[in-house]
Amino acid sequence: MANISIRLSPEIERELAEEARITARTRSDLVREAVGEYLTYKQKARMIDAMREAARALYANPDAARAGIETAEDGLQDWLQSIEREERAAGMDPDAKWWD
Repeated sequence: MANISIRLSPEIERELAEEARITARTRSDLVREAVGEYLTYKQKARMIDAMREAARALYANPDAARAGIETAEDGLQDWLQSIEREERAAGMDPDAKWWD
């Protein structure tokens, strides 16, 4: 395991020491966990940004946007049909109104 030296403000160091005391963990464990969570967060944020950029590019292309909408509608229909099959298999009438 690599060693890293960091400087913390007195306030953060006090809070870290208090959290270590409360949780009966070492400061190193807490810092390791925090860095790991931060890196995971940043990776997810980059992935979401890439997905947004891809969605913008597709939306800017009318043919791609149309194909995307058709795919989404097909997926929605498949999902709704699977729910109906599950309701029938469970002995429910999918045409019955649940609010009646």
